[in-house]
Amino acid sequence: MKYPSQDCIPGLWDSKASATFCCWAMRGLLCALSSLRVLNTTSSFLTGSGWALTFAPTLACLSCYFSRRRSLATGLALTGVGLSSFTFAPFFQWLLSHYAWRGSLLLVSALSLHLVACGALLRPPSLAEDPAVGGPRAQLTSLLHHGPFLRYTVALTLINTGYFIPYLHLVSHLQDLDWDPLPAAFLLSVAAISDLVGRVVSGWLGDAVPGPVTRLLMLWTTLTGVSLALFPVAQAPTALVALAVAYGFTSGALAPLAFSVLPELIGTRRIYCGLGLLQMIESIGGLLGPPLSGYLRDVTGNYTASFVVAGAFLLSGSGILLTLPHFFCFSTTTSRPQDLVTEALDTKVPLPKEGLEED
Repeated sequence: MKYPSQDCIPGLWDSKASATFCCWAMRGLLCALSSLRVLNTTSSFLTGSGWALTFAPTLACLSCYFSRRRSLATGLALTGVGLSSFTFAPFFQWLLSHYAWRGSLLLVSALSLHLVACGALLRPPSLAEDPAVGGPRAQLTSLLHHGPFLRYTVALTLINTGYFIPYLHLVSHLQDLDWDPLPAAFLLSVAAISDLVGRVVSGWLGDAVPGPVTRLLMLWTTLTGVSLALFPVAQAPTALVALAVAYGFTSGALAPLAFSVLPELIGTRRIYCGLGLLQMIESIGGLLGPPLSGYLRDVTGNYTASFVVAGAFLLSGSGILLTLPHFFCFSTTTSRPQDLVTEALDTKVPLPKEGLEED
């Protein structure tokens, strides 16, 4: 693990506090609003802005702390997403039954306010091994001329286009197959549990398996695309449950690796700008995917084309991953160059620079 210095990156604290305050203020403000249009606008814009300004710096900071165990650390950190998805839905229903929607939003805003304390505890490190790359404008310019980064962004955008389709349309697809709503919703809970396990296992494998993390990411992405394309084929309940488990595991497995690959491509010095730019572009896929799948359902009358096209998007993104540097490199000494830096930093020597020079 890398220990941070006192030289923190300017502006991170302001962005975290501002983003968290936006989320909290928005939810409190909603209680005074009566217009559904205003409610939807403020909820979508302010919540989305707060999430973007909070998630990206936090995950980028985590990438700077770890190198050899970066995938496992990211996988463990992202288990919170699976846990919250699994527990918050019934919890919010309980809040609604006891405090109505206004009181529920106030309590949720109070929970979100705790992110201020979490952000205050993060200290982004300034790493000695990273060369100076200039300010935000210089970093943005260099990233826009960075071929591997641009190809990786395109790949994740395609992956994001089909990634969320089961969470939106799987229940409706099962109802078309004469499933009751409750068992159909339970199948999503099964996928969420499998997703949680997949994140941890994938994080551990990402650090244990020699070679670039990109190969594992391509594997999980391919399996996720195949499982999506097979959903219309499965008719028996056993086959659908097996596919839900497979989709949950593989889609959860690719999540931590998608963020672990980025520091290997652009370095940790540009990780803040790179992760923000990556998420801004890949969100276009998440924005276009659900309407496209809904349109295909209206045109065809079923969800067969929706799931097949979603799987094709993931397989296309998986193919682009093949073009990234060192994908076909099988040398264990050159596949993880940051390991040498971490070993030097973790070694207790009086002068860390000498350790770096020796490595």
